Amino acid sequence: MVNPQWLRSFALLCQQESFTRTADSLGITQAAVSQHLRYLENHYGQLIVRSRRRFDLTPAGIALLEFCREMEKASQRLEMRLQENDRDCGDISLITPGSIGLRCYPLLLSLQQSLPGLAIRHRFAPDDEVLSAVLENRYELGLMTRQPDDARLVAEPFAREPLELVFPAGKKVESWQDLAALGFIDHPDGQAMATRLLSRVFPGNPGVRSLPCHGFSNQIALILSPVARGLGFTVLPRFARLAFAGQHEIEVMPCTVPVVDRIWLIHRAEWPLSGRAQKALAWLKDHLER
Repeated sequence: MVNPQWLRSFALLCQQESFTRTADSLGITQAAVSQHLRYLENHYGQLIVRSRRRFDLTPAGIALLEFCREMEKASQRLEMRLQENDRDCGDISLITPGSIGLRCYPLLLSLQQSLPGLAIRHRFAPDDEVLSAVLENRYELGLMTRQPDDARLVAEPFAREPLELVFPAGKKVESWQDLAALGFIDHPDGQAMATRLLSRVFPGNPGVRSLPCHGFSNQIALILSPVARGLGFTVLPRFARLAFAGQHEIEVMPCTVPVVDRIWLIHRAEWPLSGRAQKALAWLKDHLER
């Protein structure tokens, strides 16, 4: 393995473009910097082309500098991962489905604003990807819409999320005919969600497929945009509705017999959660329903 000190000297030399300034920054002699570069060039070939006014990297030099930068980033990530007991500093990694993610991510950003030492890493994904990402240790925390059955995971209830029928503000929705007049705004889970909720609101209805479809979006943050413009109604989870900016442009139909889904928190069972992950979860649970 190449001496890390040689790599530090090379990376700083590329930044400073001066042997003197590099030596001063590292607290070593200029001869030592030259020696480090010579060792590297004996191993990798010519790395730098020097002239009186130019300091250019060869293709090998460019590749080695990229490697140095990747090593530095990896070192920073390792430091963050090892600071498990620091509740105010380090990486918080969370992977979630769309609706709950729309609610959680802004809340985590608010936590980061109060604790700038944190780094929030969030990804939207379906349940199967959430499961694999946590099992493969790519994310410490995951949220799922179904309870997993895997002994390697801890799965515990995290939140309850009802489905909502959302329609344009000012419109009347009292009957199936009103829905037909508005038309349905579909999304990847739209028909399944609508079937579940509408069977409670309008028992014996002919089914969502009998309604005219006035649009479709696979971006959960955009599903309510056509609804707000008066182009139709939709059915989606509450947290997705709460994340929509134009609340005054939409209405929610009251449901006396709600359809409520449970959100499950998952993490690896073999080791405890980091202190900062515990703090983030406490923050989310405290702010989620506000």
